[in-house]
Amino acid sequence: MQHPPSRTWTFLTNHGHVLIYLARHPDARVRDIAAAVGITERATVGILGDLVEGGYVERQRVGRRNTYEVLADAALRHPEESDHHVGEILGVFMQE
Repeated sequence: MQHPPSRTWTFLTNHGHVLIYLARHPDARVRDIAAAVGITERATVGILGDLVEGGYVERQRVGRRNTYEVLADAALRHPEESDHHVGEILGVFMQE
């Protein structure tokens, strides 16, 4: 008999969810990203800053909005995955 999980968790972090959302929606607003990922706008802004600072995303101002470019050639951060690139993960999630 299976018991329902005591808490909800996912395999990807919120950083991963934001990165995948940006790859699919480069013109997304912070509000849209936050709603899709299920986090606050403040948390989203922090994650976007981390991704830009970490070299995974480039942010460009276009008028009053930002657009984002995910840098698929950026290596993953953890030593166990550092021989892989962001594009490999995105490839799995961008297939339709």
